[in-house]
Formats: sequence, C-alpha cells, structure tokens
Amino acid sequence: MRTLALATVSGAALLAAGSLTPAARDGSAFRPDAYAPVRKAELGAVHLTPAAYARPAPDDAPADSDSDSDSDSGTDTGTGTASDGGPGRGAGDDSPSAADLLAAVSSCDRISNGIYRTDASAPPSVPVCGKKDAVFWTADLDIDCDGQVTTACNTETDPGFQGDTAFHTSGDRPLNARDLPYVVVPSRSSVWDFGKSGIAGGSVVAVIHAGRVEYAVVGDTGPAGIIGEASYATAKALGIDPDPKGGGAASGVTYILFKDSVVSPIEDHRAAVAAGETLASEFLRNN
Repeated sequence: MRTLALATVSGAALLAAGSLTPAARDGSAFRPDAYAPVRKAELGAVHLTPAAYARPAPDDAPADSDSDSDSDSGTDTGTGTASDGGPGRGAGDDSPSAADLLAAVSSCDRISNGIYRTDASAPPSVPVCGKKDAVFWTADLDIDCDGQVTTACNTETDPGFQGDTAFHTSGDRPLNARDLPYVVVPSRSSVWDFGKSGIAGGSVVAVIHAGRVEYAVVGDTGPAGIIGEASYATAKALGIDPDPKGGGAASGVTYILFKDSVVSPIEDHRAAVAAGETLASEFLRNN
C-alpha cells in the first residue's frame, strides 16, 4: 500500500512513504463491515519519488462560506477546484487533462464478477474495469451528504442523511461531505471487493465530468449493488448541482481509483490533489 502521508512545509508537500496496519492506516477509524485489508501479496511495486509530490496543489477556489462545521473537523479545503484543461486547470499546465484520462480508459477489461446498477430501480449497466495501477467505471453521480452535520448536509436538507461515514478523519470523526471531495464505493460483495483490488479508505480518485477533473479520496461505502456516488463537495467542484434532494448527474461521470494509494490524513485535500496529479500522470505513462 502506498501511504501518502504529506505535510505542508513552506507551501510544499513532502512525502513520507510507509506501511500501516488496517486499524492505523491514514489515521482513520474503520467500520469492520466496510474495510477489507489488502494483503501484501496483492500489492504491486511502488514507483513514487518524494520530488514528485513537492509541487503545491492549486488554490484557486474559495472554500464554502458556511462556518457551522466543528472546528476540529480537520478538513483542508484550501486546494483546488476541478481542472478543466483551460486557465487555472491545476498546479501546472502539465496536469493531466480530462481528455487524456478518458482516452486511457476508453476500453474496459472487466474485473467485477457482475454489473452494477446506478440506482435501485435502474437495470444493471456498469462494470468495474481494470488497467495497470487503477480501477475505473463510468456511471451517474448521486450526492452523498453523510457524515458531519453542516448547513448543507443534515436531516432537513437530505431526508436520507446519516451521521457517519465508513472512514473517519484522523480525529476519529465522520468525514465532512460539504467540504471534502470524496467518492463512495460499493460495499464488499461477490460482485466486487474493493479491498482485493488495492482500494481502501483514503485511496486517491480522479473524478471526471464535462471536461473537468477533480481529485478526491475514497471516503464512504454504499449499497452492495449500486455504484456512482460522491460527496457534496465533489459535485460542487465539478460544476454539478450538489443538492442532495434533486442534484447530481444522471450519467457521464468517470471515476478512476488509483490502486495501493492512501492519503493520510484522509481529510487533507491538498495532499489528495498533489498525489492525484502525480498518480494520474504515472497512470497515463503506463497505459
């Protein structure tokens, strides 16, 4: 498992690579029913260098102006909106574009044992596909507003609101869906077990929609037979209506999850962006 523990020193992110036990990985608390530890035998070689993570992530968008979330949420919202291939696309003009990433996943080598639904009433239509260093799928984007209570995410704004997420912050609190871009993966089942594919809480994800790329982390698990969900913050960064009642995108959202990568602490979005750009570039070179 590539553990991307990044600290900010004079605006630069420094990489500390290591290996943690499932209970300690990314400083998060895990629900035992949501997390499947990855056996070392399943992990590939690590080809990352500290210099690759030294570039500061972009800081071109203001954080949500709401101030009601608790001060110890630990969420770093100081980085980055989605890259759209134009001005302000990311930390540099060499950031992987949405078009380049989509071209790399234009064909599917299915790794799931079955096919997922995008909603409970929809027919199965989405396989989980595999490439070197990543798994991916293209589906819809339903809004996950679970976790910490904020003005955007609560029982009034979201009738299905739940006050917990499968993976927790370094302070052992649920994630903040309003502020942290994260992706929901289907719970482990006979269709697909994300842990056996090198995916865990905190794994880095490139989410692509309408020419934009937003880097996020795996932050929650959903129904075992449904795929295509991300946090309020992810949708907002991609220009998708984040309203948990009627927002989201009906189709055309691609999720690329980088194997054996974990951002620590999970709530550090700046680290996720810096790692995501490097992992995406590595993915393009290898596929």
